[in-house]
Amino acid sequence: MAPLVLVLALAGAASIFSWVASLVSGDTSWVDRLWSVLPVLYTWVFAWADHGRDAPLDVLAALVTLWGARLTFNFARKGGYRGVEDYRWAVLRARMTRWQFQLFNLGFIVLAQNALLVLITMPAWRAYQHRRHAHYGLADAFVAVVFLVALALETLADEQQWRFQESKRLARAAGRPPEADFLTTGLFAYSRHPNYFFELAQWWLVYALGALAVGHLDWTVLCPVALTGLFVGSTRFTEEISASKYPSYRDYQARVSGIVPWPARRVRPATSPE
Repeated sequence: MAPLVLVLALAGAASIFSWVASLVSGDTSWVDRLWSVLPVLYTWVFAWADHGRDAPLDVLAALVTLWGARLTFNFARKGGYRGVEDYRWAVLRARMTRWQFQLFNLGFIVLAQNALLVLITMPAWRAYQHRRHAHYGLADAFVAVVFLVALALETLADEQQWRFQESKRLARAAGRPPEADFLTTGLFAYSRHPNYFFELAQWWLVYALGALAVGHLDWTVLCPVALTGLFVGSTRFTEEISASKYPSYRDYQARVSGIVPWPARRVRPATSPE
């Protein structure tokens, strides 16, 4: 079976499973649980189709595997595999009628997201189509190193957020108010979502590896563009919820960059009219 056909068949099976499981369980986070697994599987389908003879493609698959391992670990320790549903779906469910949410579930949560998980691995398919059989250049190595740096920094952002949330949980369990409502230190002093930035950086670098295999820029640039669009939309919705819960979040938004890390801005205090 051609590797792309196999990937599309696997994506179809994942979509059916995610949709049926959401209807049976009432939990719409099944695609979230597959998010860190399916791109790794799809990428290795392309690498295995060449029997491991193409070094650039094999390195690309190995890097995506590291990405998946980090995300799987972080998702698991937050309870993602123990039936914890993404809180944003509950907010949307409350805003929609039952049939509206089920259409959203099928159209966006299941079909659109599963399609995106295929789309972001298309640079690997292009690398398979233009495989070079063990020719691994300096540019490939440079991009791979930058990918590892982005992966390390996203791991650091995950750890900072995890420790902060754990401190909040322990404070509330002890009957004490948490020291802060949301994280504003470490990497989060330069970006409100540094994990998103480094996540997107890794998939732009996957595209770069595919482009190096092809030898020029091609249509797969749409892959990281689509993922960036999803993250920007998700960020806006997430921050809408945060601002509704924490009034001081507006000040944080005014001072700190949304996604791209940047030194915080100084915001002049409002002066009362005389």
